[in-house]
Amino acid sequence: MHGDRSSRARRVIAVLTGLQLPALLLGVALGVVALSPDVLFDTLADALRGDTSSQAALIIGHIRLPRTLLAAACGAILALCGAATQGLFRNPLADPSLIGVTGGASLGAALVMVLAAPAGLALMLGLVSAGAFLGGAAAVILVYRLATDSSGTSVATMLLAGIGITALSGAAVSLLEFHADNQMLRRISLWKMGSFDNARLPELGLAFCVTALLCAVLPRYASSLNALLLGESEASHLGVDVARLKRHLVAWVALGVGVSVALAGTIAFVGLVVPHMIRLLTGPDHRYLLPASALAGALLLMCADTAARLLAPPAEVPVGILTALLGVPFFISLLRQRRQFGLPAA
Repeated sequence: MHGDRSSRARRVIAVLTGLQLPALLLGVALGVVALSPDVLFDTLADALRGDTSSQAALIIGHIRLPRTLLAAACGAILALCGAATQGLFRNPLADPSLIGVTGGASLGAALVMVLAAPAGLALMLGLVSAGAFLGGAAAVILVYRLATDSSGTSVATMLLAGIGITALSGAAVSLLEFHADNQMLRRISLWKMGSFDNARLPELGLAFCVTALLCAVLPRYASSLNALLLGESEASHLGVDVARLKRHLVAWVALGVGVSVALAGTIAFVGLVVPHMIRLLTGPDHRYLLPASALAGALLLMCADTAARLLAPPAEVPVGILTALLGVPFFISLLRQRRQFGLPAA
């Protein structure tokens, strides 16, 4: 039985890997200006020879390819961090936003948008990302300190502190929106909905560095997360340093989600929906769950970003709206079926 499940998990990973290139090509080809397969491949061939002067080459190289790759990187980050968070909380209803990083990042970005507006848009775009990352990091540090005492770090207290920090951050953002002018209010609102339309080479480089780092580091905790599913005391008896594991996982999740929110805004439910869907296919073994979640997250956000460009042309639907439309019904179904899962409800 274990061998059958492992073989099935490997097949799932292989299928998800094979779907990455088709999703990338669709993301590059489809949009307000559709590119036929012949034009697409001819343009890519010309680009390899150094000819990037055509209109199709400009569309691909400066707009669609960077944003599709950024969508893939952010999707992998969010889903991978979601799988790690669910393992940490031992609950399939857990989400990286539960530890406050998303709320803190939103507050940091909103503060920069309101306070640094006189500096001009070009300067502000860089500052918004920095503010979002710093806000998310500050929120996680505060949550961790509130949940830690002499006896260790309580996951339940961390969850409650994260909910409180998220609520406080939301109230602060609403207060900033109340005092912002119409232009600034629209900018904050659009940023909170999530989008990849500001994808540029520096942002793409940062996203891929963080993605590669998380994909290299988090799978090393797979065995410890598998042990943690049995309970903290059982994991300790198996030789897992539970306190150290919590610190490391919280830090890596904060880094990943903070960077994702800084680069693309708030994209809801990817960290909740994707790991759970993959868990139904591969089982709870984190050796397969983590890499499969990263691949599925990348696939989901590439497809969602492509759909966002096609639903209401020439306008673009914020990708965070699409992921929320997918995630909310799935989340409701999880709430109704939670007693059927092996993991306890929080």
